[in-house]
Amino acid sequence: MRWIVLALSLWCLSTSAYAQDRAAVERQFQVWLNETVWPRARAKGVSRKTMKQAFDGVTLNWKLPDLVPPGQKAETPKQQKQAEFGSPGRYFNAGSVQGATATGRQMARRHATTLARVEAETGVPGRIILAIWGRESGYGQVPIRHNAFQVLGTKGFMSTRSDYFTEELIAALQIAEARHAPSGTLKSSWAGALGQPQFMPSNFLTYAADGNGDGRSDIWVSPEDTIASIGNFLSQHGWIAGRDWGFEVTVPPSVSCALEGPDQGKPIRDWVAMGVTRVSGKPFPKHELPGEGFLMMPAGRNGPAFIVTPNFYVLKDYNKSDLYALFVGHVGDRIQYGVGDFSARWGKVGSLYRSDVAAMQRALERQGHDVGGADGLPGFKTRRSIGRWQQATGRTPTCFPEASMKSTLNQ
Repeated sequence: MRWIVLALSLWCLSTSAYAQDRAAVERQFQVWLNETVWPRARAKGVSRKTMKQAFDGVTLNWKLPDLVPPGQKAETPKQQKQAEFGSPGRYFNAGSVQGATATGRQMARRHATTLARVEAETGVPGRIILAIWGRESGYGQVPIRHNAFQVLGTKGFMSTRSDYFTEELIAALQIAEARHAPSGTLKSSWAGALGQPQFMPSNFLTYAADGNGDGRSDIWVSPEDTIASIGNFLSQHGWIAGRDWGFEVTVPPSVSCALEGPDQGKPIRDWVAMGVTRVSGKPFPKHELPGEGFLMMPAGRNGPAFIVTPNFYVLKDYNKSDLYALFVGHVGDRIQYGVGDFSARWGKVGSLYRSDVAAMQRALERQGHDVGGADGLPGFKTRRSIGRWQQATGRTPTCFPEASMKSTLNQ
């Protein structure tokens, strides 16, 4: 009984100290708002009234990911928080793909005039705009519940990317000052993204467009403005009119998976000469043959392979994930052309902890490979570095991290 009383006493003391620590951090947050954020916001034309309204009653959101409270060190999470960085196959689950496709076809009919006009103005196909709209907000049907100022304030004050989120917080205050958004609390995702296209505040200020001619860029309510804004974003980031985003292909064993990446492009006709073919059996369109193409194998030899065009990397400007860009291109093709699932199946990969992948990346770096940073995420630089290491050590290149590599890479 004495041990139970002692344990309860210690628990009460630790809980009390924890609450006191949080209260101290909350006070630091208010000081940061007044001494750091407010002067910078004022310099951008934000009024004291707008600042006060934005943060009236706002406290830190301790449930957000990647927080680093004052005095603590950042830790690498063991589990993924975003689907883009989990197992590649899970990103293309049937429910997500089929739902985005079915509703996308309805929206294609409903907004055909706007989509055609925006495509004519920007060169961005309507199917691509629709697929992004569907992925970001379920065509405006997914509720966006977070207080943008709480999210951006919390992340600006204590996250692993505090400078970035502080800039976005200032941009959100500018949006509020200009009254671009509907009245009431400015809502965002847990990452601070706004409206149906899920623009970060700085992107709204730069790329939001008026799609219905009413003089406003309302990405919260207006489908027309949402469509125009997505098209404008992609156009301004270099979308090449007339080119596709990419093609699923078969890569013969004679073509190394280590040739992947946006810095190893070749004219598509050269990939064809190397034996790369479309899984559909159709030839590549003639106008694509002289254009640059890039090998993209998001699961290495454990899944579908693609030859993508520069437009694929424009999609990555919208979201840095290979899988996101691939999802958008694929769903767009399903909406317009009625294509089916990828021909190749996804293997059972992606079960490693990020800390395990990061350890492999550091081992590869020690051997002179450029893995793109030891962040625990198997991007194309990591995938091809694994392939090059496998080739150099007499292994069959798979270009994807495997559990067995944890020990062999460090030998």
